[in-house]
Amino acid sequence: MSKVYKTMNLEERVTINPDIRSGKPCIKGTRITVYDILEYFAGGMSEEEILSDFPILSHEDIQSVFAFAAARERKLSVSLAA
Repeated sequence: MSKVYKTMNLEERVTINPDIRSGKPCIKGTRITVYDILEYFAGGMSEEEILSDFPILSHEDIQSVFAFAAARERKLSVSLAA
C-alpha cells in the first residue's frame, strides 16, 4: 500500500451525495467527479492541464482521485474473488 494511500483520508477529499451528480463520487466542494478526472487523464490531459482548467482543484485532489479509484478496484477484486 502506498504512503499516500495510508495517510490520505479520502472522506476529506471525495464525497458522495445523492443530490450532486446523481450520487457519483465528487471532489469535495465541487461537482467534478472522480470519473471526470480519470477520463481527462485517459484522454491524454496532464495533471498540469487539469489543474489549469480547474483551478479549484489541487494536487492533493488529483491524488485522492487515484486513491479512491484504487480502493474501489480493490474492493471489487475482493468481492469477485469471494
